Amino acid sequence: MSSKEEGAGVAPQNKGSWSSFLKSISSFSGDLSSLTAPPFILSTTSLTEYSSYWAEHPSLFVAPATEPDPAKRALLVTKWFLSTLKQQYSSRNEKLGSEKKPLNPFLGELFLGKWEDDQGTTQLVSEQVSHHPPVTGYCIWNDKHGVRLQGYNAQKASFSRTIHVKQIGHAILHLSLPNDQHEDYLITLPSLHIEGLIYGSPFVELNKATYITSSTGFTSKIDYSGKGWLSGKKNSFTATLYPTPNSPTGKESPLYTIDGQWTESFIIKDASTKKEIDSFSHKTTKPTPLQVAPLDQQDPLESRRAWHAVATAIAKGDMDTTSAEKAKIENTQRDLRKKEQTEGREWERTYFTRFDKADPVFETLGRKVGESSIEADKTGGVWRWDEKKYASKGSSEKETTGSS
Repeated sequence: MSSKEEGAGVAPQNKGSWSSFLKSISSFSGDLSSLTAPPFILSTTSLTEYSSYWAEHPSLFVAPATEPDPAKRALLVTKWFLSTLKQQYSSRNEKLGSEKKPLNPFLGELFLGKWEDDQGTTQLVSEQVSHHPPVTGYCIWNDKHGVRLQGYNAQKASFSRTIHVKQIGHAILHLSLPNDQHEDYLITLPSLHIEGLIYGSPFVELNKATYITSSTGFTSKIDYSGKGWLSGKKNSFTATLYPTPNSPTGKESPLYTIDGQWTESFIIKDASTKKEIDSFSHKTTKPTPLQVAPLDQQDPLESRRAWHAVATAIAKGDMDTTSAEKAKIENTQRDLRKKEQTEGREWERTYFTRFDKADPVFETLGRKVGESSIEADKTGGVWRWDEKKYASKGSSEKETTGSS
């Protein structure tokens, strides 16, 4: 039993609202965006920005493209994916002291940016493609190395002692290899729950398992154990890379194993010799800064421009102004939906297109890891990056400038 008391991480002046919040979520089931959170756990960041966490280590993101061996490519993809987890699920907790509830994106909201380093330019486009249910689509690519990641995700939350979140959606990594060869990886998304909620110091813990499976016959299974049974350390995981069952790559015996903490470091070993062959540490591998356009050069739909007044008010602790500015955005969105309904049309997505069923990549690779249903009804459809829409926007939006 923990010696900590309920609300121990909450300032005295906020304990009343925190207790009310805990009571309100005790019977909660639905999307997280509908939760009314106490002001002191509100984030100044919109959920559309979270897509950037996939590629804050561009050198790892593009590394698989230069590896000729398909098994080692699959290992490099797994290493890159594991390196993203801290940024995706823990960086806010470390920066702000506890997990914060992000701003709920409006339909059509955009977040555009790029990373520039010795690997060239890696581009990001993130778009809120659905509001009911809330779904974010994203595409990240590096033309120099022929690497492209696209995906979309929604969340389904429930409460049982704490908030449990099932992520709905997936990502597909595409590699354009030498000799006009192509390779795809289907990446499933981890389930998570919120630890420390009752104490007022919430943080994310991953659970269950995710898979990364390649079109060339290799699969990684990643098991998240939270506080490790043996190590006693939080954010623990173990992973195994093996030839996909019933694939032409051979027997199903493991090729590589990986274990560690996704917030700290991990070690990669050859499964047969047990020798360490690679490792990764967040202490020695720092994220590459994301560059975004200055506010005055951003499109009105871009997150940081659209939410600027709200974020400024939250940072100042001015909750009256926060509520007023949020209401302006929400009312504008309601008016737009009413107008669209009257005119018999719906909002035109800027960079993504909706499909009614899964594409061949998901159907082929999903079956290999038990992902038989794409659950399109829970994400408002199947969302895919539309290269024609992106091209039609013109070169002015292909190269964002400035820094964050």
